[in-house]
Amino acid sequence: MVSKKAIIFGIKGYKLTTKEKLFFKKNNPWGVILFSRNIKSILQLKTLVSTIKSIFKDKKYPVLIDQEGGKVSRLSKIIDFSIFSQESLANLYNRNKNLFKIIYKTYINNVCEILNEAGININTVPVLDLKVKNAHKIIGNRSFSSSASLVLNLGKYCQFLYQKKKIATVIKHIPGHGRAKADSHFKTPVVIAKKKDLINNDFKPFVNSKSLFAMTSHVIYSSYDSTNTTTHSATLIKKVIRKHLNFKGILISDDVSMKALKLKLEDNAINALKSGCNLVLHCNGNIAEMSRLAKVIPNIDNFTKKKTSHFYKFLG
Repeated sequence: MVSKKAIIFGIKGYKLTTKEKLFFKKNNPWGVILFSRNIKSILQLKTLVSTIKSIFKDKKYPVLIDQEGGKVSRLSKIIDFSIFSQESLANLYNRNKNLFKIIYKTYINNVCEILNEAGININTVPVLDLKVKNAHKIIGNRSFSSSASLVLNLGKYCQFLYQKKKIATVIKHIPGHGRAKADSHFKTPVVIAKKKDLINNDFKPFVNSKSLFAMTSHVIYSSYDSTNTTTHSATLIKKVIRKHLNFKGILISDDVSMKALKLKLEDNAINALKSGCNLVLHCNGNIAEMSRLAKVIPNIDNFTKKKTSHFYKFLG
């Protein structure tokens, strides 16, 4: 495997600019992530993904999307999946488990059909954060439920359905964003709950996940680390995510350009890697910022190389 940089980048539009093509050829990031701004039709999406993969001469090159359903529906110009929020699906599960299984399977199979057709191989789902009363609405109906055991079970089922269709999942936002009273896109949320409450509730849906990937929360859990968000906390990554939750896959930071992280962009990225994230995420497609990051981001380490090989084997 050619050495890749330990970063995932976004892009600006519906097709790669000449600048982006040259940048990717030179810097070889681990993967590319797509958003609504990159998608207007299945044909256009297929062409875009094919162009990305041809730059790296790699049919299995990691191309991610953030298609949760509900208010986070990046495929809406192809099919509107906005009625399928995780909360509405969990409500259906509570009313009629058989009907839930039929509808959830149909929804995920339809998403996977589009992703497989386009050549996208990773979806950043499921959201395993709890729905918490009086918390910030940034999670809201993106969460299945306030019940940790229900979130755990539905999260496992979600992962199983995607894996059957050869789409890898990214559980998020590990170890739990539900209690946050601020939106980490703009502020640093601080959660002051006791360790016991976090372990019995917020952390529970993430325990022993077989997902190949997980994404960190930019949240401070003051009972573990009073100064650093998970993304920058060696304590939370080593003791909670790796040891207590037993997560064995590739750990991706949430977007390092979000305002919850207070350092310079390059330091946000480097500190995430130093603290134990395996890959850094940078989403906005700003080529000037991407160039700055490319200068400081190292190549992936041996652990990430090995786990990337597992991902390629999973794709078949």
